Amino acid sequence: MPTLFGSLRRLLLTPSLAEVTFGERGFPVTPTDATRRLEAIPQSVICGFEWGIDARDQWEVERRLSLVDPEYRGFAYEGATMAFTVVDAMGGGRGHRTRDLLMGPGQPHIFLTYIGIGFAMARLPRPLWKKVMPDLTGSAYYPTMSWLAVDGYGFDRAYFETRRWVDEQRVPVAYPWEGSPDYFLRAVDQGIGRALWFIHGGQAADVAAHVRAFASHRQADLWSGVGLAATFAGGAEAEVLAVLRAEAGEYRPELAQGVVFAAKARDFAGFVPPHTELATSVLAGLTVGGAVALADDAAVSAPSSDVPAYELWRRGVRARFASTDAAVAG
Repeated sequence: MPTLFGSLRRLLLTPSLAEVTFGERGFPVTPTDATRRLEAIPQSVICGFEWGIDARDQWEVERRLSLVDPEYRGFAYEGATMAFTVVDAMGGGRGHRTRDLLMGPGQPHIFLTYIGIGFAMARLPRPLWKKVMPDLTGSAYYPTMSWLAVDGYGFDRAYFETRRWVDEQRVPVAYPWEGSPDYFLRAVDQGIGRALWFIHGGQAADVAAHVRAFASHRQADLWSGVGLAATFAGGAEAEVLAVLRAEAGEYRPELAQGVVFAAKARDFAGFVPPHTELATSVLAGLTVGGAVALADDAAVSAPSSDVPAYELWRRGVRARFASTDAAVAG
């Protein structure tokens, strides 16, 4: 059952399903079956948020989430995590809903639930950010993959404030996430790159053109985000993905790194849709099993000097593709 305060929060904080459609956002997308499937992703997030912000207990939320189609379930978990993070942070940081969800039924979707924390960050004042990440000791990939929260923050800003963060290419004020304020900006760009895939409805040439419009030092991380979105979310057939791979040019290792992380996340959640298999093959030249093995081999659990473990993991994956490209060129 909903609560009075939950209902008020839902009314104040939840966008309508129409508000997250490409047409309502003003994205230059021609409606097709593929773009409608992409639109279902932010709508799934909104559903998860509504269930989380308005529920009395976790069981009810978990039950609702279990009814979502497996392809979209992780996105609904993003929304529920976003809701629980907002409630916990605004309650003085003493709540434990987010931790209970991520240590419990959210475990298979841990990659996406981190992103949900980032969505909450976009709606919370910065002084509350220190309260958003619960202690997940014992959880897989904690704290290494907590950088996906920053990725989620970047995606949210680009999706909902496209003119500011994409067209005008604004750069947010750095924040010392995991003690690395400089890397914060790079993780934001990974999220912006993911958003570009949605903003252009999975049209490879348009996505590539927009990536190239950014400053050169930002493009590598943008391409990584594009690869992750194209593989996890889908929305493109083989010929479009082939164009995307060609357009990436010198950034193919970054594109492929995003692909590998997406394949790993889908496999970890226990459901790999056909579009993930296709993108992993076309963009990275790997099977999903091969991508998962590469991700596992390159995984790093502890940072080295000032470089986050997350970035060391990304470097390890990129190196595999950089060496392959070099061998082909030779």
